Amino acid sequence: MSNQKQVRVGIIGLTGRGLMAKNWHHPEGDSIIVAGMDINDETLPAFKKSLASDVFVTKDLKEFLGRDDLDAVAVMTPDFTHEDYVVEAFRAGKHVFCEKPMAITTAGCDRMLEAWQQSGKQFMVGFNMRHMNIFRVMKDIADSGLIGEIKVVWVRHFVGRGGEWYYHDWHGNSKNSTGLLLQKASHDIDMIHWITGKYTKKVCGFGSLDYYGGDKPDNLHCSECPQKDDCVEFYHQDGRTNNKDFCVFRKEIDVEDNSTIMMELEGGIKATYMQCHYAPDYERNYTFIGTEGRMENLDDNSKVIVKMRERSKRWKNHADQSYALKPATGGHGGADPRICKDFIDMILTGKRPISTPLAGRMSVATGCAATESIRSGSKVIQIPPLPLSIRNEIF
Repeated sequence: MSNQKQVRVGIIGLTGRGLMAKNWHHPEGDSIIVAGMDINDETLPAFKKSLASDVFVTKDLKEFLGRDDLDAVAVMTPDFTHEDYVVEAFRAGKHVFCEKPMAITTAGCDRMLEAWQQSGKQFMVGFNMRHMNIFRVMKDIADSGLIGEIKVVWVRHFVGRGGEWYYHDWHGNSKNSTGLLLQKASHDIDMIHWITGKYTKKVCGFGSLDYYGGDKPDNLHCSECPQKDDCVEFYHQDGRTNNKDFCVFRKEIDVEDNSTIMMELEGGIKATYMQCHYAPDYERNYTFIGTEGRMENLDDNSKVIVKMRERSKRWKNHADQSYALKPATGGHGGADPRICKDFIDMILTGKRPISTPLAGRMSVATGCAATESIRSGSKVIQIPPLPLSIRNEIF
C-alpha cells in the first residue's frame, strides 16, 4: 500500500480512447492529468483546452516520460504502437494503463510482461467490458453456481458499423492489426475467459474477406472519390480528408471481415465465436450453458435471462429468472469511469484490478492463434504458454 494521496497521470494518444483522460482529471481528488503526448500537432492545444491550461503537452516521448511529476501513463494509441510505448514507460519507472488489445502479437505481449516484471510498477489492461453492468451480472451468476458448471459457450457478434470503424483506416491492413480477432474480438474472447474463469488452450478458425477490400487505390479518400454519392460505405466527416476516410475497397485491405472460431478452454469447455463486419445491425449475444441451466443476454442488453433444466436438482429453488440491469452513466455503459478508478485504486491501495495483464496476454494469444488458423487451412493451433522468464507470481 502506498502513502501517496494523488496519482499524476499522463496520456499517450490524445484522441479516440485518449478522451478518457477526463475520468482521471480530478485536481482536488485522487488523480490528476499533468501531461499529454501525441505525434499530431493539432491534438495538443485541444487536449490542453479540454482539461487545464497548465497541462504539459509534447510530441516528444523522451521529454514526456522524463518528467518527474508523472507517476502513471495511459497508452491510448493505435494497437501496433502499444508494445513499444508500454515498454518505454516501464523503463522510465511509470505505472501503466494500456488500452486493449495489449499488443498485436503474443511475443509483443510477453515483452511487455517482462518489462512490467522488471519495473516493479503496476500494470493494467483496458478491458472496459469487465466493468459493464450486463457482464458483471453474468459473471456474478456464473460464479454463484446457479447454472452449474459451464460447459458450452456461444458468442455472436454483428458489427453493424464495421466498415466505418475498421476498414476506412489502419485497422484494415494486417501489418497494423494482425486481424480483427485482436482489435474487435479481444473484448469477446476476454469475456469468454472471464465469465468461465478459464483460458483457451487451443483454437481453430474459419474466415475470409468477402465484402471489403478490392482494387481501389490505397491512397483514395472517400471525400475525393468520384463515386462517393453512390457508395453505401462513404465516410462522412465534415467533408475533410484525413486518415480515417480511406476507401474500404482499396487494395491493401487484407483482414477478414467475417470469422468463426472454435476454442477449447481449460477444463474441456467448448466455445464458439462468430464475428461479421458487414452485418446491417449491431448485436452482441452471449450464451453460457452449464450442467444446471443456461444464461443469455437479450439483444438490447437490457436483461440477462436464466433458463433452468426442469430435471435439475436446483429446479425446486430456482425457476427461470430474468435480471434487469441498473442504469449506468459514463462512457461505454458506465465502464469508463469505473476502469479509470480501478487503475488509480490499484496504484494507491494495491487493490487487484479485475482487468489484468495476464487476461490481456491470453486474449491476444487466442486471437493471434485463431487468425493463424484461418490463414493456414483452419488447422488447430495451440496457445503458447508464458515464457519461463516471466514469473507466475507477478499475476
